[in-house]
Amino acid sequence: MSKEKLLLVILASALFSHIMDFMIMMPLGSQFMRLFDISPQQFSFLVSSYTFSAGASGFVAAFLIDRFDRKSALTVVYIGFTIGTLACAFAPTYEVLLITRSVAGAFGGVLGALILSIVSDAIPLERRAAGIGFVMAAFSVASVFGVPFGLYLATLFSWHAPFLFLGGFSVVINILILIYVPSMSGHIAKGNNHQNPLQIIKIIFGRRNPLMGLLFTSVLMLGHFTIIPFIAPYMVGNVGFTEQELTYIYLVGGGLTIFTSPWVGRLADRYGRLQVFSVFGVLVLIPVLIITHLNPVPLWQALIVTGLFFILANGRIVPSTTMVTSVIKPENRGSFMSIRASVQQISSGLAALLAGTMISEAPSTISEGAKALVGYEQVGYVAVFFSIIAIFVARLLRVEKGS
Repeated sequence: MSKEKLLLVILASALFSHIMDFMIMMPLGSQFMRLFDISPQQFSFLVSSYTFSAGASGFVAAFLIDRFDRKSALTVVYIGFTIGTLACAFAPTYEVLLITRSVAGAFGGVLGALILSIVSDAIPLERRAAGIGFVMAAFSVASVFGVPFGLYLATLFSWHAPFLFLGGFSVVINILILIYVPSMSGHIAKGNNHQNPLQIIKIIFGRRNPLMGLLFTSVLMLGHFTIIPFIAPYMVGNVGFTEQELTYIYLVGGGLTIFTSPWVGRLADRYGRLQVFSVFGVLVLIPVLIITHLNPVPLWQALIVTGLFFILANGRIVPSTTMVTSVIKPENRGSFMSIRASVQQISSGLAALLAGTMISEAPSTISEGAKALVGYEQVGYVAVFFSIIAIFVARLLRVEKGS
């Protein structure tokens, strides 16, 4: 295995743990609402606590991250993430879990930005979409293996078990990072590694190109994350899934994107990132509307729709991420990607909260003991609106020289 491929595998594994840590909350939503006796709004707080904490820490990290070797920064951040995840495993109440999720999110948000910065520094722009597509296949692996296995552990033992598994897995990845990830300090330009916060803010917020990148990220997340947290509860209370059958959604959707994620990256490198993003950005609107209006149907029909959503949603994430990495120079990429992660996480949290305010509960007529969600159709319209806006904003992005 080449050094570049090994680096990508380790980074993908670290991203896998972060994504599984975040994703596992959503299919456990119906369990949390039942076990803790909380409302959809309270559950949305549980999801958004992670994203808001990640947003705040990403903003702070932006002023520091480009001063350090990428390996050193990755090591410290990933150790913090490991501790936060293990703390979630031992949370005894809803309130304590809310706090520990915030701790895990504080490090997890920086981790995602740092991994993308390392990939962008290590791989030239003409091959970068393929590299990012490979690393972001971690989303798919988290869906195919991580979430179903986490749900299995939660069913077999308790909801604490998936976080214990993640904590142990993260310890192993920490060791691999220390041994195999090389030192990366080429981004530390002479006289640039001690910029004060005002200089960094001016570079990122005072220039049109990175500012458009942040706007693009925010709008895209508002179009994506409004429906995501409530897919699992909707499938149980409105469509007729059992909690055990929720694993099929992630198994099928994630399994498909394992193959399509690298393929989308190659398409973006070959035909253009904007063109590929635009095509997938339009096509994804179809399953968004179907999912949010879905009535009780056979399991296989629901899986076709959710699988299509996974493919098309992932199809716009890979090229859009590559586009955003190229709007800033390498010496400022870590700072920008941290702020971008902050904007992404805060926008995701706002999207979850917005959806939570639009949704109410009613007794389910098809799933005994479950609650049906009312108002999810309107959430779908909101997602479509922001998704269309994102397609237009994407056309305002420009590639920075030397990126």
